[in-house]
Amino acid sequence: MLFQNYKTEIVPKLKKKLGIKNPLALPRVIKVVINMRVPEGKENKQAVAEAIEELKLITGQHPKVCRARKSVSGFKLRKGDPIGLKVTLRGKRMYDFLEKLFFLVLPRLRDFKGLSLSQFDGQGNFNIGLREQTIFPEINLDKIKKTRGLQVTIVTNTQDQEKAKILLEVLGLPFAKD
Repeated sequence: MLFQNYKTEIVPKLKKKLGIKNPLALPRVIKVVINMRVPEGKENKQAVAEAIEELKLITGQHPKVCRARKSVSGFKLRKGDPIGLKVTLRGKRMYDFLEKLFFLVLPRLRDFKGLSLSQFDGQGNFNIGLREQTIFPEINLDKIKKTRGLQVTIVTNTQDQEKAKILLEVLGLPFAKD
């Protein structure tokens, strides 16, 4: 739905708000990156498999297993141990995920009053930290053995934070009212 509405409704709104005539000069979302930490993955390979299935259900795409680059004895970590998962969404899957995140997941959070503007990274990208994966409707609560947090990064093609804010507002991201 968001993917279909982008050219018909969202692009004209952005043109009007930003005063840009060329649709190719408008800010747009390039990709969405979802990260999940699996610290117990170094001892328990089953935990990694469960996390892969959960992230696959949430995003609709198989995640990449991120491994440790070097050994750290203080953390009992060896080079090559699985420590996290990563999914990069683009195109229609990206817009479907954003629609689900903006209109289903975020409003389900308890005491949710909107997202803070301080979550921009200064380069036009927006980061959202979610404490648990159980807020997504695809996750069956009976099968969850451990709650894990997610980090969602929305990457835009603009370096300007104001333009990125206007883009995300038009897409439907709920920002906190000052």
